[in-house]
Amino acid sequence: MSIVFAVAIYFVLWWTVLFAILPLGVRSQDEDGSVVPGTEPGAPIAPRLLFKALLTTLVSAALFGAVYALDAFGIISIQSFLFGR
Repeated sequence: MSIVFAVAIYFVLWWTVLFAILPLGVRSQDEDGSVVPGTEPGAPIAPRLLFKALLTTLVSAALFGAVYALDAFGIISIQSFLFGR
C-alpha cells in the first residue's frame, strides 16, 4: 500500500468516523430549556468539538490499523477490493 493511498484511506475513515461521533452526548438549547434569543433552538449547548476530534482520531487510527493489518497479512487485498485485480 503506497503512502498516498494510505493517507487517502485514513482521510476517508477520519471523516466518516467524525460524522458518526458528532451527535454523541449533544444536548440542544431546547432540551436544556435555555434558548438564547435569535438562535436556533436545536443548536448544541456544548458540542465538545476538541474532545470529539481527538476521539475521532483515536478510533480512525484503530480502524486504519486493522485495515492495514488485513492488507499486510494478505487476508484482504485493498487493491483487488477497489480495482478488481
